Amino acid sequence: MAALSALLDLDDTDALIAADSEGALRSAALAGAQMRATATAFDDGVGDRLRDMRPRSVVFVAGEGRAGRAASLVIAAIGSQIGVPLVHTPRTPPWVGPLDVVVVSGDDAGDPRLAESVAAAVRRGSETVLVTPDEGPLRSAASGRAVFLPPRIAVREHNSLMRYLTAGICVLDAVALDNYRSLLPNLEGLADRLDHESARNHPANEVFHNPAKTLASRIAGSRIVLTGTEPVSVEIARHGSEILLRAAGIVAASGELADVIAAVVHAGRATASTHVDYDPFFHDEQVDGPRPEAGIRVLVAATPMRAADAERRTAALDDAVVLTVRADDLLVTPQGVPEIPQSSAAGDLESMTLLATRLEMAAAYLHLMGGK
Repeated sequence: MAALSALLDLDDTDALIAADSEGALRSAALAGAQMRATATAFDDGVGDRLRDMRPRSVVFVAGEGRAGRAASLVIAAIGSQIGVPLVHTPRTPPWVGPLDVVVVSGDDAGDPRLAESVAAAVRRGSETVLVTPDEGPLRSAASGRAVFLPPRIAVREHNSLMRYLTAGICVLDAVALDNYRSLLPNLEGLADRLDHESARNHPANEVFHNPAKTLASRIAGSRIVLTGTEPVSVEIARHGSEILLRAAGIVAASGELADVIAAVVHAGRATASTHVDYDPFFHDEQVDGPRPEAGIRVLVAATPMRAADAERRTAALDDAVVLTVRADDLLVTPQGVPEIPQSSAAGDLESMTLLATRLEMAAAYLHLMGGK
């Protein structure tokens, strides 16, 4: 295995490929494949069972990790508009019954919490979809009365967001009224765009033409805080901070935009007053104390329609970068893949999905750089 180094050149394709002996980049690049595989599995084994059910509620049972983040992302994007109550909970609540759909998600077939939730949902007669491995205690708890969507594409756990997100979108597409389905993205077209995003982030593409490498270079060596302009982009910011820690060992905070701006402005004032006389050449740590920390770089996830607002609100910060995926970043094929709608729930969800993949690939590059 090639030694990882903070001095690894992001434009050295051969060195990147040699360093990636564990397949971090490949795992991060399979978002589109996960989306297609999950959507196909749903159509084959689940779709007809839920089609036009008109449930009282859809309950997403998921705890930590990507399963929980996907549930929060779906609810943040369309929960207030979809026409059916959406609930995210770590366990099956006691009020569910035959009129509800319960979606249990997770990657651990031996998790007793998930097994108990499955047993409770099945016992109460709910339509139950398991986005989990089809094995162990979960299979026993299902008792043949729940349907499984097991993983078909092998990726690292921290790259599995698209599988859970796709399952949630498929369930909502099956049970929602026709006039609400426009809130949901077209998965086939979105999978094409995810493939295009992964292709742009291929290690053979140099930093200037590679959005993930560009993002990795902005994160490397900096103190990072991620935030967003609205609930759906805040969820992506939280996903980004989790991925940076899990994939690259980089500690990055995340939070609401107003809180982040207030905290960073306050920290900047304190730093400025403390380090007025700081000179790196003459600084002696034994006499003058520890060297001052670098400033905080704020990464702001924003949907295309909110990018200008994000730039305006962060204008007072010394170092802020707005992250968005615009229409001119998207794939246009001879078959005419439509552009992301610029002012819709589906468009916001698609834009943030693409940004999530970019963050995951940037984290993979940072992992190859040794997390520096």
